Amino acid sequence: MPVLQKPATMKTKEENNQIKAPAVKGGKVSNKKKDDEDGTEIGGEDEWMQKKTLVKPPDQLDLTEAELKEEFTKILTADNPHAPENSVKYNFKDQAYKPVNNVDQLAVHFTLEGNLLHKDSDEARRQMANQGDAGENTATEPENGGENPDKPETPADGAEDAGDGEDGAGEERPESEDIQVEKQERKISNQFNFSDRASQTLNNPQRDRACQSEPPPRANFSATVNQWEIYDAYVEELQKQKQETSKEKHKTPLFKKEEEKVKKKPVYVDSQIDEIAKVVKVAKIIERMVTQNTFDDIAQDFKYFEDAADEFREQEGTLLPLWKFQYEKAKPLTVTALCWNQKYKDLFAVGLGSYEFTKQGRGMLLFYTLKNSNHPEYIFHTTSGVMCLDIHKELSYLVAVGFYDGCVAVYNLKLNRPQPIYKSTAKSGKHTDPVWQVKWQNDDIDKNHNFFSVSADGRVVSWTLVKNELLYTDIIRLSLEGVVTEGEEDVKIPDMACGTALDFHKQIDYLFLVGTEEGKIHKCSKSYSSRFLETYIAHSLSVDAVKWNHFHPKVFISCSSDWTVKIWDHTITNPMFTFNLNTAVSDVAWSPYSSTVFAAVTTDGKVHVFDLSINKYEAICQQAVVSKKTKLTHIEFNPVYPIIIVGDDRGYVTSLKLSPNLRKQPKEKKGQELPKGPEVEMEKLEKLLSQLRAPDRPVQK
Repeated sequence: MPVLQKPATMKTKEENNQIKAPAVKGGKVSNKKKDDEDGTEIGGEDEWMQKKTLVKPPDQLDLTEAELKEEFTKILTADNPHAPENSVKYNFKDQAYKPVNNVDQLAVHFTLEGNLLHKDSDEARRQMANQGDAGENTATEPENGGENPDKPETPADGAEDAGDGEDGAGEERPESEDIQVEKQERKISNQFNFSDRASQTLNNPQRDRACQSEPPPRANFSATVNQWEIYDAYVEELQKQKQETSKEKHKTPLFKKEEEKVKKKPVYVDSQIDEIAKVVKVAKIIERMVTQNTFDDIAQDFKYFEDAADEFREQEGTLLPLWKFQYEKAKPLTVTALCWNQKYKDLFAVGLGSYEFTKQGRGMLLFYTLKNSNHPEYIFHTTSGVMCLDIHKELSYLVAVGFYDGCVAVYNLKLNRPQPIYKSTAKSGKHTDPVWQVKWQNDDIDKNHNFFSVSADGRVVSWTLVKNELLYTDIIRLSLEGVVTEGEEDVKIPDMACGTALDFHKQIDYLFLVGTEEGKIHKCSKSYSSRFLETYIAHSLSVDAVKWNHFHPKVFISCSSDWTVKIWDHTITNPMFTFNLNTAVSDVAWSPYSSTVFAAVTTDGKVHVFDLSINKYEAICQQAVVSKKTKLTHIEFNPVYPIIIVGDDRGYVTSLKLSPNLRKQPKEKKGQELPKGPEVEMEKLEKLLSQLRAPDRPVQK
């Protein structure tokens, strides 16, 4: 039997299993294999492809077909999931934290700011191409000057390829030259999108005016000198200056030089003064604006606030604290005098000194304004403590001041000099004891300004301002038994009385009252210096203040350290009203708007306001202004505004606003207008006094 041979192209199963897997190269599978014997290819293209198998994670959920087909819809928004939804912001207008309505949903993951461009960006590629063209042009320009026609152009020049070498580059040379000229004329583009040919100006630094002057000559030396060597050095320096001036004299005549000095100096000084005055004025305005903005709530209370509770309490009132005036250097001093300016209603003067004998030293005279409570408008330092002061009613820049050492002085605010323009001395008749009161009077026959003063030495003196001299005249001398007159012989001189208070009648020019340390009040006249017109045994201790009523010509008030305040009719020796305040009374003042209203301050830190037309027995307002450890010393009503100022023994001045009940005016009926003026106020007070003058009624106590 013939033996069957297997075909060459067929292989056994074992041989097929020994065939190697196809090689994988470049992500493609080589599915062709050559036969080992004859090199024929076996297998198709897809025969040896490996099957893709899905790898299932071990933690994957096993879902059913229904679950896999289920669709879930979700709305995608541009809101930032990390943006805060309950943020708050402080509102300075309402002074509270308020929620922010608009929430910023923008989330920035990457930002790039600056003038750099990414190298793969289109703008960077264009710039790099332009720079490469410019560089190659400059590099190939000398080589391609036209002498080497066989050298082909480079592709960077933008020219076409020269083609075959047989054609030669000479035929395309004119075209390449035109392209090079165009490229040379082309401007290089800017990388930063702004003009690179812009001009930059030089800003000169600011200069200070103080550094524009030449420094004075200096010389360092060390030696032991005496008076003669110093004198010789000054003489040598003067000789050098004379030599320099003599050289200038030859150039310009002397009379012309002096004329130029006379003409130029006053103009220069005046211009400097004007510039300084303008700067000071502007600085004050700005300072007041800042102060009013800082204390805007107090300014609003001063203008508009009215205590609504006064409508329900008809016979009581309150005081609203406003500004507090203080000066750091005046803290150890005591407020010894207060006085409002009659022309400028917001300006008042404060005298500072001390009432204690063991604490006497320097004093101060300050002027404050309601427009600026932070700092005084004028400051005057005195060698002795200020005890009293008075501002002239018509010439508001003249201020008379009395000191603890017995001197009196007159300051002029226009000149703004630290020293007074007039001051008494031992030669010009100054007092030997503290001056307790000064008062301006009307000009005399020669139209000279004059004022009066009273002192603890018992003298009432009239001072007259004559040119540069302060003349004095003794009007009266106080004594315990009576008036002491000069020139009496063989008469025993009684003890002198100490004057503590002084006030002139509002209508009768020659009539005035003098309070004494013994508690008596003397009614005197300028014309009769030999006797008192009347003596009132007023208080058991010294009289601290005595003042005439602004409206009624017969009424005056007095206060004392014996705790009492008394109201008098100068035609009667007994008081019409007596009020006991249970502590020492430092000062009392009549109201300028009502004949029946007055206020007093006590040493326990309280202010007492009375209105006789409402209550004749008690104060309608008792309010503590300072602590009990602080003593109130003086009080004054503003001539226009419904406020009072109070001074204490720590150098502070406090302003207070009167509530409506403390300045109540008669209510007008419908269709009827009530008469207003000093006559109505006088009649209102006269009506009260007429009831007390009746013989069947006792004096009010």
